[in-house]
Amino acid sequence: MDPHSARTMPPVEAVGYFGPPGTFTEEALLSQADLAEHRLVPYPTVTEVLAAAQSGEVGVGFVPLENSIEGSVTVTLDHLVFDHDLFIQREVVMGVHLHLLAPSGSRISDIRTVMSFPVASAQCRRYLARNLPGAEVLAANSTAEAARLVGEGAVQSAAAIAPALCAKLYGLEVVASDIEDHDSNETRFVAVARSSVPPPTGHDKTSIVCFQDADRPGNLHMILGQFAARGINLTKLESRPTKKGLGEYCFVIDLEGHISDELVADCLKELHAELRDVKFLGSYPAAGEHGLAIREAAGAAWASAESWVSSLRSRVRQVP
Repeated sequence: MDPHSARTMPPVEAVGYFGPPGTFTEEALLSQADLAEHRLVPYPTVTEVLAAAQSGEVGVGFVPLENSIEGSVTVTLDHLVFDHDLFIQREVVMGVHLHLLAPSGSRISDIRTVMSFPVASAQCRRYLARNLPGAEVLAANSTAEAARLVGEGAVQSAAAIAPALCAKLYGLEVVASDIEDHDSNETRFVAVARSSVPPPTGHDKTSIVCFQDADRPGNLHMILGQFAARGINLTKLESRPTKKGLGEYCFVIDLEGHISDELVADCLKELHAELRDVKFLGSYPAAGEHGLAIREAAGAAWASAESWVSSLRSRVRQVP
């Protein structure tokens, strides 16, 4: 666990996550020791997790936000943008491997129906087209829910696309392994809460949503120009319909830096003045293979800089 993570989370009694047990979300959550030590509450849908976090039923909600193959998990993103006032506390990126699970003794030729969470099914399009071209693909609330239903025999001649852990949990066998279309399949999860913004670590991201006054030429150029003028790097730019009319969109943006950084704060202030609205989704520690090393280096650099400034200030002559 990143030692910085413990100080980035508010005090909580319970953590809600997208369940049931056996989902990739649970696996990612269990990789965060400081979160996993709390009471973990599974919810059957992302919607219910975020509602529980908003109401205070749980202190933190943990949900999938983005997949490297299919892009954003739109149910999560849209709830954060339009329905709730929650701050992202951290992100967790985890490699995802999907398997075809079926009752003991099943063969691929026996399978007539495939169940899974739609985002997971979409990550296996090529495999399904090649190996199960005639199978009906049904949506389930989650990968683990699909495995549970198949294990209970709710659908005949069915299989589930799910994590390997679900085979043990729900009495199934792995019929085919690693059926995702791309080897570098990763999912980004986020912890969200109603409380304050985590402190800067030196390796952070900020997420915002920009709402336009009107669809006019140069609007996106103006938005992007504010970041370019300050040398702020964007790690994600996505448009989402505002639900208010065809052709009306907002822009979801991830950028490097923290709201406490002067350049980031100045940029957001300018955007807020120019646009109809800017929604702040959070500033939080960035994930990544070298994230811990970067944060440790930043901490050492800050300590050195503080010592340097303090030594210079000590030389200032006092007015008699």
